Amino acid sequence: MSNRHLSRTIAMQSLYEWDFLGQPAERLEEILAYNKKEFAPDFDDKGYMAETVKGVIEHLKELDNIITTFAPEWPIENMTVMDRNILRLGTYELKFSQTIPSKVAINEAIELAKTFGGDASGKFVNGVLGAIYKEVFTKGEIKSVDAKETEEK
Repeated sequence: MSNRHLSRTIAMQSLYEWDFLGQPAERLEEILAYNKKEFAPDFDDKGYMAETVKGVIEHLKELDNIITTFAPEWPIENMTVMDRNILRLGTYELKFSQTIPSKVAINEAIELAKTFGGDASGKFVNGVLGAIYKEVFTKGEIKSVDAKETEEK
């Protein structure tokens, strides 16, 4: 397992746990520290895990709106906790990361979905992130539905 893949896996596991517990903001650092200690105690990821988790949380509403735009048949709250957080991580890397190539972000998210998600998770994540990628790189930006429209659906 590559170093970045390990970092991404721990970041995803931390986001999953945080979401599963009801998104307690005060526990996020504790969850990440525990997972890092448990799964990679001597691993120095140069802050990638913390930066990624923090970025996902800071952009959570925007990420959820983007995901909802490209998976309109699957409201964010109806997705499995695992798929939802893999999509958040992948969408964050596609939209906000300056250091992760888009195709790497998509492929890594698909691998996480195949490893940790259900039978159809890999295809689902591939479809959603592929549509987001196509929109970003053919039109230059993502126009997501606003939160009010999302609530009305």
